[in-house]
Amino acid sequence: MVSSGQLSPAPLGTAATAPAEIDTVALGDLASDPRWRRPTLLDKDLLVLTTGGHGTAELDFRALPCRPGTLLRVRTGQVLRCAGPQLDATVVRWDAVALRGVDVDPDAIPARIQLAGEDEDAVITEVSQLVVDCRRHQGVAAARGLLRHQLAVLLLRLSLLPGHAHPATRAEAATFHRLCREVERGYQHTRRVEDYAARLDCSVRTLTRACLAVTGRSAKQVVDERVALQASRLLAATDEPIARIGRRLGFSEPTNFGRFFTREVGASPGVFRAAREQPVPGPVVRPRPPADATVRPRGA
Repeated sequence: MVSSGQLSPAPLGTAATAPAEIDTVALGDLASDPRWRRPTLLDKDLLVLTTGGHGTAELDFRALPCRPGTLLRVRTGQVLRCAGPQLDATVVRWDAVALRGVDVDPDAIPARIQLAGEDEDAVITEVSQLVVDCRRHQGVAAARGLLRHQLAVLLLRLSLLPGHAHPATRAEAATFHRLCREVERGYQHTRRVEDYAARLDCSVRTLTRACLAVTGRSAKQVVDERVALQASRLLAATDEPIARIGRRLGFSEPTNFGRFFTREVGASPGVFRAAREQPVPGPVVRPRPPADATVRPRGA
């Protein structure tokens, strides 16, 4: 077993080195300020492995308890804040291009996993090796394939951990994920489920049935929650004017945006922004998938 205390992320790249597709950093390197006074909007995909201490990570305004062995899967565009300085964690981060052509689905990994037993040992070993190789081969073009395959193996291992089965059928889950991909492309332009059904060549009823099976919410709720989530991210992590955020999300009038946001989140955009330096609990933005997936030792 590799002790979690031995993890030491590779240093950040220098100005003379092109940004790496895959690298490792310390948790504090992600913060926009050392005190995490507001959430940080992430521009890369991350795995965050807690190696010491106890605390809370706020991921898209959901409080996730962290202790040694807690692993968080953070996606590009999400907002992250870690309450208090008591957490130590190693962060593996990558650009989407790093996994191009690799048969792995990072979205199969839940937002939070509490590792234990042999699974924890294996993940710590693989993260440790990534840290070592990122440091040793930083800027070496020939090492790109090595790092890509190491990351792919780590992601595959996490996606195969037991305990992540969902009651939805395979067909319903596939329809839901197709809708989510289409919503990602189009939520700034339309919130009409009919538009997404036409793009996916299926009925509104089919989309709603799939969404209810996977999330317990209707297709319309899933679409509106995605818009509200993006609005919340921009309000909390940027200083962009509220009216401009509304226009970016397809609202021609600030009043329409304000009514929509208040209905979805339970607070006006101005009130939500004013409270962004306060830790959760606070306004919680849906969607709210299961926050915790505990992986038990094999044979337990």
